[in-house]
Amino acid sequence: MPLRSLGHRAPLLWLAAPFAIGLVGGRCGLAPVNLPLTLGAATALVGLAVFAAYRARRLWPWALAMSMVCAGLASYTLHRRPLPEWADLPTREVRLEIEVERVFQQSSPERISGLAVVVGTDPHLRELAGQRLYFKLRLAQGQPVPLRSAVLEARGVWKRIPDSAAAGSFDRFLADAGVNFSLNRGRVLREVREATRYRRFCARAAERLHTILGEGIAERRPELAGVLRAMLLGQQSELSEEQTRLFRQSGTMHLFAISGLHIGVIAVALHALLALLRLPIWVRLPVSLVALWFYVDVTGLAPSAVRSFLMVAWVEVALAWKRPINPVATLIGAALVVLAVDPLQFFTASFLMSYGIVAALILIGLPLAETWQQRWQPFALLPKNTWRWWHRLGDTAWQWGSTAVAIGLATTPVSWICGVHFFKLLTPGAFFANLVLIPASSLAILSGFMSMLVGLVGWSAGAGIFNFAAATILHGIDASVRGFVAVPGSHVAGQFRADWIGPAALGAMIAACVAGYAGGWTRRVGYWWPPVAVLAGALLFGVKWG
Repeated sequence: MPLRSLGHRAPLLWLAAPFAIGLVGGRCGLAPVNLPLTLGAATALVGLAVFAAYRARRLWPWALAMSMVCAGLASYTLHRRPLPEWADLPTREVRLEIEVERVFQQSSPERISGLAVVVGTDPHLRELAGQRLYFKLRLAQGQPVPLRSAVLEARGVWKRIPDSAAAGSFDRFLADAGVNFSLNRGRVLREVREATRYRRFCARAAERLHTILGEGIAERRPELAGVLRAMLLGQQSELSEEQTRLFRQSGTMHLFAISGLHIGVIAVALHALLALLRLPIWVRLPVSLVALWFYVDVTGLAPSAVRSFLMVAWVEVALAWKRPINPVATLIGAALVVLAVDPLQFFTASFLMSYGIVAALILIGLPLAETWQQRWQPFALLPKNTWRWWHRLGDTAWQWGSTAVAIGLATTPVSWICGVHFFKLLTPGAFFANLVLIPASSLAILSGFMSMLVGLVGWSAGAGIFNFAAATILHGIDASVRGFVAVPGSHVAGQFRADWIGPAALGAMIAACVAGYAGGWTRRVGYWWPPVAVLAGALLFGVKWG
């Protein structure tokens, strides 16, 4: 019997894959010498693809793919905006006006750091306008922490970020985000323009949610309140150093990155609550999507959260219009939207891990689970109308259990490769830890969401009740993580022998998944073994252990 999880078409892959290849080419130093000529070539190739669609059917996909490669090369250069003439210049003191894009949490109230864009300079530095930078500055006494979209006048030491930074380092993170320079050892002179009303509203909402998630537990168990805030708001600075180490070693640090788990649980809860109010679908759909987007924005617009929102939005629209759901096309469409807005996210750990793991889940996990369920059905010889409650319970347990194990096996290779590349840590115990902790975390997220919901309407006692329930679950999660980490071999230190091995192995893994999915995971594509072979080769020959 054909598998329902196979056979989905994703025509947008003809756009997304070559565009990503162009971005990788730009990252590898193949940036176009003449940017207008590259954009012109991309436009000409699009015209050729349109012409070939009517006259040479076999030519148009390749012309379209090459146009997207050119677009990727040009997009990398446009967004990275390198200034080669600054490569050999010494550090210097400058005065700039910068618009804040992101603020990192600091332990000291007198310091501020984050990402910003240069919007104003002295006449002799006008070529720096539009450059993204990392800033770490001192605030004036009593000056509040600036919010996103605020414009600051600052003075500090201007320094170029090296392009050859090691994988996993903070400089590599900045370079991959399109940041070429840093502004350090200085101070904020004044706030030229305050943040927009919407950003001020988001900041107040974040503070309010932070307070709500501490109702009833912040004074008694501050460490559990910190874990709850980190899980629901993505504020990983709320975790202690020991907690961060334990969750990272157990391979469960992803629980504190706003992703599909969080957005999925909250979307289901919103859908259920709005359905209970018996609102029409044309009201439920925009209300739920606006609420979800507000949550994504308040928690920092992480790539994984944006990807999850886009996928949930398309699923919700498909359900509202009673159309079939195509998970492969939904994932590719979400990736293409994100890359069109901010193509440099393609090189970040959040993007690669988020999209890579979900791709493995869809391309391998679901077909593998369905294959197992077809090959063995516990009560296949009994007519369903004769089943008793224990038959139904056993069948449901097999369906859910086999799906969880298949998804865990499918996503493990991607998470292992990304873990070694970005965190220099292999976590074999993560497979077993996630089987236990993901369902438990879903309950904690649901309790935290209900706490935020009732807290926003003014019921503090109710928020405390839900926080206590979440804290109880998190206490069990904390004990489980400590137990998993204590098992010998649950985590092993290691790093790839060269920085290119990790991305190459991840690319080969995704290619093997796509080829296997397209071939139906049959004998002619090697069944399920090609991804395993890629993982084994990367770990055996590409990793330096210890």
